[in-house]
Order: sequence, then C-alpha cells, then structure tokens
Amino acid sequence: MPPFARPHKPLDESRLALVTTGGVHLPTQPRFDIDDPLGDCSYREIPTGAVELTWTHAYYRPDEGTDLDTVFPLWTLQRLKDEAVVGDLNNRHFSFMGAIHDPRPLIGETAPEVVAKLADDGVDAALLTPS
Repeated sequence: MPPFARPHKPLDESRLALVTTGGVHLPTQPRFDIDDPLGDCSYREIPTGAVELTWTHAYYRPDEGTDLDTVFPLWTLQRLKDEAVVGDLNNRHFSFMGAIHDPRPLIGETAPEVVAKLADDGVDAALLTPS
C-alpha cells in the first residue's frame, strides 16, 4: 500500500471518523487493561455527540490539566464541521490502547472489525491520532 493516497473527495464534502490509540473512552465504558503484558487489543466506540470523555493511559491524566482534545480532537472536529471545513462526522469513532506488544489479535480481529464498521458507515477518511 502506498504511504499516501489522494482523497477522492474534498474535505468539506467528506465524512470523517477519528481513530486513536490514546485509550479514550466514555466514563461508562470499561477502562482499557493497562496491566496486560501483551497489551489490550480491544477498542471502544465513541459517539459523535459525546460530551464527557476520559482515558486509560499511563502517561496522561485528565485531572492534571491534560487536554484530551489534543489526543482525540472530537470537539475540534465538531467545530470544524459547524464551520463547513469538514463535510460530516461519522456517528461513531474508535479508540484503541497503545503499547500493544502482541499485535496479532489487533491485526486478526479488532482492527478488521473497526475497518468494516467504518466502511459500513460510509466514512471517506479517518483521522488517526497516535499517542
């Protein structure tokens, strides 16, 4: 696969989704298992309308003033949609945990599940935010 693919649509006509490895999740969702020595290959679905988010991450602590929107810029993308910079936001976004030392379950199961969901949703582009 080439490292860059030219978009088929202008950004202001595209449906976007966020995908992060920042361990972001809703407060009501289970935390990621940061104690698993092989890494937690699960993911969390984040609805576009989420107003409260948190994260499971050893390096970031939301209570210490870290801006979650820098890792998972959902609220920034909502503003850009309101300003017509981007066309539409997908109804759901996806969060994984970083530091996966055995990526086989990710490659074989969870990543293909997310790709299928993005395709089913008609997403034109995904903004990937590593952490």
